[in-house]
Amino acid sequence: MDALEVLRLSHDGRGIARDAQGKTIFIDRALPGERVDVRRHRQRRRFDEAHPVQVARPSAARVVPACVHFEVCGGCSLQHLEISAQREHKSGVLVEHLHRARLDVPAVELLAGEAYGYRRRARLGVKLDGEGRLRFGFRRRQSERLFDIEQCPVLLPGLEVLLAPLRECLQRLEAPRQLGHIELIAGDDAIALKLRQLKPVAADESRWRVFAEAHDLVLIFDRGEPSALPTLHYRLDVAGRSLAMGFQPGDFLQVNGAVNRQLVGAALDWLALPAGARLLDLFAGVGNFGLPFAATGVRVAAIEGSAAMVERVSANARTLGLGISTRAMDLGQAPAVEDVDAVLLDPPRDGAQNVCKALASAGPERVLYVSCDPATLARDAALLVAGGYRLVRIALVDMFPQTPHLESLSLFERR
Repeated sequence: MDALEVLRLSHDGRGIARDAQGKTIFIDRALPGERVDVRRHRQRRRFDEAHPVQVARPSAARVVPACVHFEVCGGCSLQHLEISAQREHKSGVLVEHLHRARLDVPAVELLAGEAYGYRRRARLGVKLDGEGRLRFGFRRRQSERLFDIEQCPVLLPGLEVLLAPLRECLQRLEAPRQLGHIELIAGDDAIALKLRQLKPVAADESRWRVFAEAHDLVLIFDRGEPSALPTLHYRLDVAGRSLAMGFQPGDFLQVNGAVNRQLVGAALDWLALPAGARLLDLFAGVGNFGLPFAATGVRVAAIEGSAAMVERVSANARTLGLGISTRAMDLGQAPAVEDVDAVLLDPPRDGAQNVCKALASAGPERVLYVSCDPATLARDAALLVAGGYRLVRIALVDMFPQTPHLESLSLFERR
């Protein structure tokens, strides 16, 4: 066992220390400034990994985790760190990535909501162990094994309250082995319960229908083949209108509804496009950004890589009576970016390198970039800056409190 001083946090939220020989040690659940007694559980050539046996001198920012599963769960690994310190750490990670790309960074703003009770989607595993005992929950830390879940404070309360009755229903099934996993998805108007069935079992399907009716749930049996899915909705208030945004289970959906509303509001405010302006909305999804802009009179062209998502945003536009042009295109390739007043892009974690190369050479006056990965943001931002843009505004978007994951919103303008 080693006694170590924690120097700082890694990007993934582990404490970093050095032993007497100068070797780097990554320590689970340890905070900067703490003195901890640790035991190493993995040794590598350049660094070791360890876990704390005792925190001899705790940080003032250390708090008691709200979840009883903190020590075993593979998610929410920052629960022991006070929420404002979590956000300070994430802002530092964001700035560090951009500085490494030799970029000037303005003061980082913050878009954030509640520390708990925000997540509107969850996928839970179901498995019988070797002794026939039912396991229902998430994966253990650094393992594929499930642990039995009792609570999940980051879930919306309407989802968390279903965990105990779900377990009771699972224990009454005739063939629980034929159930792969369970998904809970909350819209603003309904909650869906999606069951991945390995093999249909009539008696168990009847039990699930009774369960869904008792808890007022939309029940979906996923048998691994195409089938009609219900449409749920979330709402965005824009320009005096309440926009009901339709989505289906399986669609990309920002899991934190309250922060997403702030994010959409910030996008509208930062670009401040007048009616009649032309916006190119890339990686448009269900229309999370493009449709609110259209509601303000902006002329929106939405492009998505998924044909199903193009149909979703088109259907939402028709339902809402909003004019918007849509098309499907592989956004690994760059679309034409001329003849627009602004571009908004919300790419997946691998970023939008080719799109940013095209923007650098022929882009409009303003580009708004919604990122879920600071490393690919830094790479793409460097391309934009080399092409004549400057980063004029940036915000940390704390979409996933209690986790190291961070999102951001960045505004670029032509110099």
